[in-house]
Amino acid sequence: MNGIGFIKKLYICALCVLVTALLGLSGVVLCTVPVYAGNSNDSDPAFNEEPVPMEVSYPDGEYSIEVNMTGGSGRASISSPTYLTVKDGRAYARLLWSSVHYDYVRVGNKTYYNLAEDGGNSVFEIPVLAMDRSFPIIGDTTAMGDPVEIRYELTFYQESIQSKGAIPQEAAKRVLIVAGCIIVFGGILDYFVNRKRRRA
Repeated sequence: MNGIGFIKKLYICALCVLVTALLGLSGVVLCTVPVYAGNSNDSDPAFNEEPVPMEVSYPDGEYSIEVNMTGGSGRASISSPTYLTVKDGRAYARLLWSSVHYDYVRVGNKTYYNLAEDGGNSVFEIPVLAMDRSFPIIGDTTAMGDPVEIRYELTFYQESIQSKGAIPQEAAKRVLIVAGCIIVFGGILDYFVNRKRRRA
């Protein structure tokens, strides 16, 4: 194989890697958990209490965790695994929705607003009140026009906790770095091959 043919194949491989990684970062290949019909219930005493994130034995930092959610309209989904953040020995999770229409989430008597920028899918960071058993939240959606509060049940699984590298977006970031290195290497190789041809 001549040098130019090798470089072309190298660039094609890098392009395929980049497309795969970008799809992962955009959420196209995210694993999602479907949600099913349910409504909010403001009379539930759980929404009158201060939300206290549970204590965990992990060092402060970011991890991944599996989460299951039930309730809702059946049209939205959340990403699983998702980010688990440990701050001062307590657990918080990031909810990554498949919809742009959620503007806030209620946990206990606290309201958490959408962190997404530039019109991206709704993102919330909430306290994890329990693991291996469900706890209720309320999500407010504007997908049907007027705002509607819908009740969900979240269950986080403690045995599933591992490094944040298990999250699809993190894997995609690593792939982007590798693809970038391939492109740089290919550019350098292309320069020296062309230089050698000009001298021949």
